[in-house]
Amino acid sequence: MIKQVLFTAMLLVSSISFAQLKVGDVAPDFKLLNTNMQMVSLSDYSEYEGVVVIFTCNHCPYAKYYEDRMKALNEKYEQKGFPVIAINPNDSVAYKTDGFSYMVEKAYDFPYLLDNKGVYKKYGATKTPHVFLLKQENNGFKVAYIGAIDDSPQDETQVEEKYLEIAINAVKQGKKPKYSSTKAIGCSIKPFK
Repeated sequence: MIKQVLFTAMLLVSSISFAQLKVGDVAPDFKLLNTNMQMVSLSDYSEYEGVVVIFTCNHCPYAKYYEDRMKALNEKYEQKGFPVIAINPNDSVAYKTDGFSYMVEKAYDFPYLLDNKGVYKKYGATKTPHVFLLKQENNGFKVAYIGAIDDSPQDETQVEEKYLEIAINAVKQGKKPKYSSTKAIGCSIKPFK
């Protein structure tokens, strides 16, 4: 009985602290430091059809598996109106390689932002990587898809379903994605304290 009460209390606390976005919700704006030392806001992307927001980091093996795929996604879809924005929510004290100087070394062709403001909580991101596909609608961004990039975290050659690409292509055609959400697989977020 005590275990059940504690479990219920933990669920209540976690639901209070995380505002998990759902498909159709308006995505909250943010303003975070990019690795080029410039501040970047979601609202800076108002001329785009959509944005791919990926919560990721440096130390997580799953995030590392997806680095090349994130680069390829940005290369393929930025010109089609869906650029990638990567956000690192992890505490660099807990994981040194998630520190800002290590983020700079990644030299991505897209923004890689330091989330020292808890933006991941507003989105409800729990893993690295955790994807939020946003589409431009009524002068703001609405969530169109949440979850994983594809169905093979460890081995790109084994990918059968490219969830994110399927969702982007559906949104571009004015359709609902085949999958509105999938399970994000990766390391748990280690937030700033």
